[in-house]
Amino acid sequence: MKKIILLAALVAFGVTNSNAQTAKKVVKKETAKIETPKVDGPGMLFENETIDYGTIPANSDGKREFVFVNNGTKPLIIESAQGSCGCTVPTKPEKAIQPGEKGSIGVKYDTSRAGQPFTKTVTIKSNAVGQETKVLTIKGNVLPAETKVEPVKS
Repeated sequence: MKKIILLAALVAFGVTNSNAQTAKKVVKKETAKIETPKVDGPGMLFENETIDYGTIPANSDGKREFVFVNNGTKPLIIESAQGSCGCTVPTKPEKAIQPGEKGSIGVKYDTSRAGQPFTKTVTIKSNAVGQETKVLTIKGNVLPAETKVEPVKS
């Protein structure tokens, strides 16, 4: 009975067999793109491993975040997050990230260091299977601070 109703609906909407097959393939492809590979144990899969600030003004907001998912079967514990220098300050989740849950590593770059491109790293240490140490990258260019010129009095 369900097949007859489905067939009637397809005919009513003008869907042919070949169109239906094509639609199924498209849905399968789209579904495959969003599936997360699973690992046995804690896992950590980042949406992006590099954040590009682009070109930003001096003293602008330097806060960004790396979003990840625990694609494993056990809780993920972020033990530490260390910036490559004092100008890059990361923050980590304090609680364990459960399987399937999202988490984030915050990072704040000191945008008062102006006038040149930068590339810095954040090293993450965790209990993730196969990637106990993970290196993330931030990059960009901070424009020089505007220079005010005082008029000369004579």
